[in-house]
Amino acid sequence: MFRGEGSINLDKLKQSLANVERNYIIQPNDYLDVRVYTNKGERIFDPNGELPFGAPGGGVGGVNRSTGVGQRGGNRNTGGQNNQYGNTQFLVQYDGQVKLPMVDYVKVTGLTLLQADSLLQTLYATYYVDPFVTTQVVNNRVFVLGSPGGQVIQMTNDNMNLLEVIALAGGVGGGSGQTQYGRANKIKIIRDYMDHDPIVQVVDLTTIEGLKQASLHIEPNDVIYIEPNQRLFFEVFRDIAPIVSTILGTTSAIITTVLLINNLK
Repeated sequence: MFRGEGSINLDKLKQSLANVERNYIIQPNDYLDVRVYTNKGERIFDPNGELPFGAPGGGVGGVNRSTGVGQRGGNRNTGGQNNQYGNTQFLVQYDGQVKLPMVDYVKVTGLTLLQADSLLQTLYATYYVDPFVTTQVVNNRVFVLGSPGGQVIQMTNDNMNLLEVIALAGGVGGGSGQTQYGRANKIKIIRDYMDHDPIVQVVDLTTIEGLKQASLHIEPNDVIYIEPNQRLFFEVFRDIAPIVSTILGTTSAIITTVLLINNLK
């Protein structure tokens, strides 16, 4: 997969790195985890569970992270045994707006998370005293292909790097359960792959010099391809092992039958 020699579109890569160093900009189809507090950070107490951001019984409003991203559109309900958590995650629509309780539609695309916090604090000041708002994007992820197998790694923060993602995927070889071994000197970071002119960076982790020269910054939706180490002899042997076993078994049965016939004469 993804065959090619060396890195591609280095100029676009430099521009992309400049964007990575900035704070994350909210985009359409992001899921925002929005938390609203009152009195500059106090939890909203809602014993009846009627307020959109209230925590029933004074508990901490939140969402069970193990359920992953829910159905598209509107806010996300965790349901089941986790229904004690509030519905605090909302989809940013294609037009850049997100529909939030009480303040209705708010345009958030093009804003950093800190700017979104400030905007929402102003809007919720109509309903709460000294509101404190935090927003976080919860559906950013990267894709790891190749020797570790296909994996989707959720980005827990905006500063994740290549080494952290590879570690979460189980290492270059994908851990002890994998039969393939990866080539640490040919790790490809593929960015803007939906574009007709994608960015490809080849990273060599076998030497300190290669580590110094590479950019390890990861963006949401990046594809990390770890090229498998082709062990031709072992792969061919693994493929033909069942055939060889069948032939040896058949030959052994024939020889045994011939010896028995000779002994009976």
